[in-house]
Parts: sequence; structure tokens; C-alpha cells
Amino acid sequence: MDEMLSKFSDAIWTPMAYLVIGMGVVFSVLLKGVQFRSFPDMIKQLKEENSGENGGISSFQALALALGSRVGVGSIAGVATAIGGGGPGALLWMAVTGLVGCTVGYAEATLSQVFKRQVKDADRIKANEDIGGMPYYIKYGLKMPVIGAIVAVLGLVGYGFVFSGIQANTIAASAKLAFDLPAWVPAAVVTVLVAAIILGGTTRIVKVTQFLVPVLAISYLVLALCVIIANLSRVPDALSLIVRSAFGLEPMLSGMAGAAIAWGVRRAVFASANGLGEATFAAAAARTSHPGKQGLVQTFSIYIDVLLICMATGLMMVVSGKYNVTDASGNMLIENLPGLNPGANWVQESIDTLAHGWGAGFVAVAVLMFGLTCILLYYYVANSNLLYLLDGREGRGWKRVLNLGTIAIVLVGSLVNAKLMWALGDIGLGLIAWVNLICLVFLFPMVYRICRDYDRQKKAGLDPTFDPQALGITGADFWEKAPDKEAVSR
Repeated sequence: MDEMLSKFSDAIWTPMAYLVIGMGVVFSVLLKGVQFRSFPDMIKQLKEENSGENGGISSFQALALALGSRVGVGSIAGVATAIGGGGPGALLWMAVTGLVGCTVGYAEATLSQVFKRQVKDADRIKANEDIGGMPYYIKYGLKMPVIGAIVAVLGLVGYGFVFSGIQANTIAASAKLAFDLPAWVPAAVVTVLVAAIILGGTTRIVKVTQFLVPVLAISYLVLALCVIIANLSRVPDALSLIVRSAFGLEPMLSGMAGAAIAWGVRRAVFASANGLGEATFAAAAARTSHPGKQGLVQTFSIYIDVLLICMATGLMMVVSGKYNVTDASGNMLIENLPGLNPGANWVQESIDTLAHGWGAGFVAVAVLMFGLTCILLYYYVANSNLLYLLDGREGRGWKRVLNLGTIAIVLVGSLVNAKLMWALGDIGLGLIAWVNLICLVFLFPMVYRICRDYDRQKKAGLDPTFDPQALGITGADFWEKAPDKEAVSR
């Protein structure tokens, strides 16, 4: 069963990962490299004074929410699997995918803002949020409500009842290696934490995420930098190895260039959730004066995840020599860690070169915290999809089912076969991503018009505001109501 599901997962993800980078290249050209030329503007949007004051969460809170789902165990264990299957060169292709493919994230975040709605749910009203995301721009942008409903059902089931199990499983495995704890101990701890937070509603999720994500990201990056500095003399050779193996020029890894590209692209897409629709719900929750602003904020979140967290993780392993590489047939090409499979344990070994016996404990705690924030955001996404399907109806029974289902999969996911959980997660996420990416292709002309409108207003020295009717966009009800337009353009 594991083998069959893994092959099915590969069949979904391999072409889809290339589609993301292909779309990223095309979008980058047509949007004139918006991810590069607008970098200073990305930073500015995070400090925008009026953001979130007139309803909706702030741009910084939206960034924290998006990073909560992006910076999960995929940024640690996922990077290790990329190196293990594609060699150190996979890191270069991860970086390229992050730089180029982030325009896909820009497109989906922008569209989420355009077609968001004022929330009808009591919990979201209390949290001061707007609501929107993937199903909304499919329904109101493409005028395809049936496809929007299918995506919402897939998102509800996947994020509510499957994907959190992957995070929980990795947390349990890391705790086992670090502290020799039986799986049920971390399972119980995480289950209790998740239950306490999600039962407190969206406001508690936003507050916890807003606090945890910056602290975790900065702490992890500082430690990774310390490991790299401790191995500073090896950095030039490590960088040379990464570049050589990326293009198949490293003799030990001859013939691995294709694998380096495949693993680098795939894991960059998985780790960042770029183009998968995951961060669209957080992007829609922010209140801003122009959708292009939130598109830039979400682009910046991909930079943080792929170009900082993932690259720090990978370089830490390469400079310390704590990794293995196997080819597609399972033959060991580089074996620095006999008997250790790719995963968070490689990062633990890397940190041990800095302070012996310290790595396992630190990474176990980091995986716990990263995994916890990711689970919280998975619940947030599932809840957003449920609210779309309820369409203003109360649905208390369905909300209870979602709460119990999330808590249950966290507990069960910690105890079941890891390979099975990853295969199921990959398949579910891949199916959602395919639908989202195809929809983004058809909606891109709208993204192009919005980007040009934003650039035009910036060039004129204005703080951009959005008028969908002037751009020929219909279905953007939130922006067409006079009171809302007044509020966001103050």
C-alpha cells in the first residue's frame, strides 16, 4: 500500500512541480519581475500604519498566518529529503524555484483579496477578519461555483482530517530520537495544545501564530548561522559542491542533475506551499487598500521560507557533512550518516557539530513548534473552506466535527506509519494544487491588469487604491460597496 501510494504521489507531483516553475517563469516575465523590482515595497507594506485598523487583520498578521503554514516540518525534514534524493545541488534548484515561482504566490494572494467577502461567521467577526481564498476566486472570478465547491470540500477534508497528521508524525519521530519518548507522549502533548488553541477560536489562533512564528524563525536562523560560522572554512567548498552537483558536474554525483532539479523543485513547492492555495485564506483576511499590496506581502513570505529557512537548513547540513545521497535505484552515493534516513535527524546531527548532545533536543523542540503552528494554520484553512460551504449558515454541528477531526488526526497521525501519512498528504495536496494552478492560468490576465494598475498609481506617487469596475472586473463585491471602499482607502 505504501509503495503504491508513493508511486501515485510521484505521478501527481513530478509534472505539477515543473508546472509551478514554468508558470513562475512566464508570470515573472509578464509582470516584469515584480518579485525583484518591488522588494522595498514588500517591506513597506508590513509597516503600513493603517493596515488592519478598519477591519481585517494587519498585513504583518497575514504574513505570520501564511508563514505558519509555509514554515512547517517541510522546511526541515523536506530539505533533508531533497538532499538525500537529489544531492546538495537540489538546494540550488530550491532557491531558483523560490525566486521565480513566487510570482504564482503573488497571483493567488492578489486574487484572494479581489474576491474576498465580508465575513458572516460570529467567530471571524470577533477576530475582525474578512474571508476569502481559493474557492472564492474560482466561484466569483472564473464563475465556476461547482469547481469552487469541489476545491472547498477537498480543502476541508485534506486540511481538517489528513495533512495535520504529517506534522504530528514528524513531531513524534523527532521526540523519539531526541528524548527516546514513546510516540503517545508527544502525541498527547500536541493534541492538548492544538485543542486548547483551536477551541479558543480564530482570535486565539492569530495571536498564538503572530507571537510564535517570528520567534521561531529568528531563533532557528540564528542557530543555523552559528553552525555555518563554526564550519566557516568549509563554506566555499560546500557552495562549490552545491553548484557543481546542481548541473551534474560533481564526479561523485554524476548523472544526478535531473534528480537534483526534480527534488529541488518539488520540495521547494511543498515547503513553501507556493501555488497550492494554502496561503490564500490568510491573504484574504487582511484589510488593505489594493490587492497588489497583499500580493507583495505573500511573495515576501515565500522568500522568508525558501530563501532563508530552507537554505539555512540545507547549508547547515552540507557544511557540516551530515547528509547521505542515494540514487533512484537506492544505491548509496554518499554516506556520511550510516543508518540514518533523510529527515529532521540530519539537522540534529548538524547542530551536534556545534554543541555535542544539543542538536537532538533543539531540533525536537523546533519541530514541535513549527509543526504546531502549521497544524493551527491547517485548521484555519479547513475552517475557511467549511465557512465557504456553509455560505452564511450557522453549521454548529459541522464545526464540531471539524474540531474533533483535527484533534483526532493529530493524535492518530503521531502513531501511524510515517510513509503512509506522507503519501496520503502528498496525494491530497497535489490534487488541490492541480485545480488551483489551472484556475490561476485562466485568471492571470486579471492579475496582470491589477499589477499594472498598482504600478501606474505608484509611479504617479499615489498610495494605490482599488476600483474593480475601472479594470472591468466583476464579482468583487467587497470592493464595490461604497462604505468598504471608503474604509480601505483612508
